[in-house]
Amino acid sequence: MKIGLALSGGGARGIAHLGVIKALLEMDIHFDQIAGTSAGAITGALLAQGYTPDESLKIIESSSFVRHLRPAWNRMGLLRLDMVVDLYRKYIPHDSFEGLKIPLHVAAVDLNDGELIVFEQGELIRPVLASCCLPGIFEPMLINKRQFVDGGVLNNLPVDAIENKVDFLIGSHCNVLGPRKPIRSMRGVIERSLVLAVQSKTKDRFSKCNVLIEPPQLAQYSTTDISKARELFRVGYQHTLSMANDIDRALNRPMQEIS
Repeated sequence: MKIGLALSGGGARGIAHLGVIKALLEMDIHFDQIAGTSAGAITGALLAQGYTPDESLKIIESSSFVRHLRPAWNRMGLLRLDMVVDLYRKYIPHDSFEGLKIPLHVAAVDLNDGELIVFEQGELIRPVLASCCLPGIFEPMLINKRQFVDGGVLNNLPVDAIENKVDFLIGSHCNVLGPRKPIRSMRGVIERSLVLAVQSKTKDRFSKCNVLIEPPQLAQYSTTDISKARELFRVGYQHTLSMANDIDRALNRPMQEIS
């Protein structure tokens, strides 16, 4: 049975994907195809390269991502991701889809044509970062003279990219809605509005997943809570373990205890 894994965007909350993946691997579930948007694209690239979830968490914690961001003086965004390309080449030196151990599919949006593009061959790191270029925050990423922004604008859970390539599809969704404390800042209003807009376009893709993993506790975290990486990892891990019997049932496997 070929198993696919679709990973959503969600900013810092995407770190929960690593906890989800760790629990799935402990259940002896491995992946034949991976698709990701934004934070899910970064997580998917590290997994497809062969890093374990714990190794990937250490990379994210130690990479000082914020220090590599540059102001975008041309005003197409507040920040630029150019310097981050070299940062990720340290961990994926071949910088190619073909060099990965698991096939990866990365969703980004062509800003001018207004269409979703799925990258799956050739240069790897720039498409992964293009998938993270949240409009208004990051300057669009230029690839082959085309401007790309965050894939979540049109598809925050890119199950479509792999649904015909696998027999069983697992979706990990971290862009969770839920009750939060009253919003008291402009940043909070913008963030919540973006989450609402993205979520409304994602619901119809949930039904395409044989298993959907969506830890409700993630609603209590912000998309910028990178300092809570360990907590986010633990939330994804523990929630997925709690679903072990349901996942085994969906796979038609004998139910087993996960230590």
